[in-house]
Amino acid sequence: MKNKFKILNTVIVSFLFCFFSSVCASQENSDKILPAQSIEELQKQLEQTLKEAHIPGLSVAIVHRDGPQWVTGLGLADVASNRAATAETLFRIGSTSKAFASLAILRLADQAKLSLDDPVHKLVPEVWFENQWEASDPIRVVNLLEHTTGWDDMHFREYAKEDATIGLLEAFDYDHHSRISRWRPGTRHAYCNSGPAVAAYIVEKITGQRFEDYVEQNFFKPIGMKTATYFQPTAELAAATLYHDDGRTPCPYWHIIYRPAGSINASANDMANYLLFYLNRGNINGIQVIPAMDMDRMEIPASTWAAKEGLKMGYGLSNYWTVQDGFVYHGHNGGLEGGLTEMAYMPDIGIGYFYSINTGNGEAFGKIGKIIRAYITNNLSKPAIPPIAPLSAQANEYAGWYESDSPREELFSFLERLIGKAYIHFGDNKLFMTSLNERKATFLPVADNQFRYVPSDHPPEPIPTLALIDNAEGRFIQFYGMATMKRIPTGLAISEIVITGFVLLSVISILIYAPFWIIGGLRKKRRRPLERMMRIWPLAAVLSLISIVSIISCCGSDIIPRLGNLTIWSFSLFLATIVFAVASIASVIAMWRTPKQEVRPRVRMYSMIVSAALMIATAYFTYWGIIGLRTWA
Repeated sequence: MKNKFKILNTVIVSFLFCFFSSVCASQENSDKILPAQSIEELQKQLEQTLKEAHIPGLSVAIVHRDGPQWVTGLGLADVASNRAATAETLFRIGSTSKAFASLAILRLADQAKLSLDDPVHKLVPEVWFENQWEASDPIRVVNLLEHTTGWDDMHFREYAKEDATIGLLEAFDYDHHSRISRWRPGTRHAYCNSGPAVAAYIVEKITGQRFEDYVEQNFFKPIGMKTATYFQPTAELAAATLYHDDGRTPCPYWHIIYRPAGSINASANDMANYLLFYLNRGNINGIQVIPAMDMDRMEIPASTWAAKEGLKMGYGLSNYWTVQDGFVYHGHNGGLEGGLTEMAYMPDIGIGYFYSINTGNGEAFGKIGKIIRAYITNNLSKPAIPPIAPLSAQANEYAGWYESDSPREELFSFLERLIGKAYIHFGDNKLFMTSLNERKATFLPVADNQFRYVPSDHPPEPIPTLALIDNAEGRFIQFYGMATMKRIPTGLAISEIVITGFVLLSVISILIYAPFWIIGGLRKKRRRPLERMMRIWPLAAVLSLISIVSIISCCGSDIIPRLGNLTIWSFSLFLATIVFAVASIASVIAMWRTPKQEVRPRVRMYSMIVSAALMIATAYFTYWGIIGLRTWA
């Protein structure tokens, strides 16, 4: 429901780069967009993009503090009936829905019915979760909304469960294994869809109302979101049909069991009023729906280490910061199968935008955002760049190797640990970072241990986005308040890199070597029966590894139902992981049992090397729970 544009789509690619894509979410490498000079020109640019990318329809709103500038629909809401998208067409806004859980909690806090610092267990003891630090660091309401509980994100099984009428407590009981704190709450950010849903249940328990009814009464109606709904719209509301990336194949309506996390359908008219609500600091049509100080609180994170040390950049109460071409935005995006949304605004300047498409084409979605931002900022002056401060005397103590320490999905921690490494060093009053994402990213000191990023191909960032953290748990770096890296010993980092390289080269060599001995085995003179199993088992292990990647990749946009339920896809994935482990072990046994005198020395040596590599991989995958993985359980 939030993702970098798509939720769990093409998982292998997404998670190979999940850490660095989240760290660099505010920098987009792309071609320059020539800003439109008028609404008419802007519309032509957007329509051309829809045509080129085969996107059926677009809902868009551009709003100034004193009122909407442009609110419309473009393209088609439904391809089969040729129904046009309009300003009244409902699009699914995904995780942009989460803000209403925060708004509801803030309203109850204003009424002294709870506090953001209240322990969740005190308010709703019937909601199961596990936190080994509960006695000293309980999970508090603020942690649910700022995603600092330490919980895993929803598992495949939770994503795949669909029920149009399920209640929140019943949804929590369906699968609670994801709600286990992996680190001390209130330290690191890791996006978690169940947190806002638990907050919504707290609202239900305190008010005695269903959350969706409470939001409609206290927010939708006062704000003027006349057609917004958490439920599948009726035919009279003319909702957009969501499509796969081809723009032709419809996606079924997704009844998310945690509705407060991402279920809202809203029109461009609804979202225009919603933007006005933010730009006017909780006031709409002269009515103060919520105090202005609550709007300020939503935008400023408070619970991570970086936030506590003064870094404002980050994820507040269902509202986060981004930097785009030198401008600072607040807001939230959303994604679900067949639909992508972005809502962003600049409160100091008094302008904001919303757009939503009814397909999952992330590349085109990003281009649309650039076109809109180029238009609204064309005549605006960029925020001032803070002056460079001298490096602190302790800065060099942070030099060294770091690795990812706040994975969103625990399932993919094994990948983040391998590829989410970076080397930090200092020089010329700068912080330099080398990683898989960028060879030498440059950060300039701003104040204390805070730094701002200096992109090579974008305007400099006008706010600090990186904080150096030193505490009893070690030394850390937190980026944008939403990604955490922990310093590790140099020897450990080098060892992991070398071992990873050794395993990868061994796997590749098996694939390269296989055609030669297979073809050679067709000739009677070159057949060596005793060496055969020493070759076959490593090849079987590598082929099973390839099949794991292939199964996940081939699931495509249907990955949630295919892996979240017991299907031929999920069972094949489970079986492939077992085959990999069995084949790896069998390769060791085959090498061990084959008499030395009956095997050529170089073949035996090679077999020992690749068998060792495969056993290292098997042990690693077993430790992280990949062997025997049951995504439906």
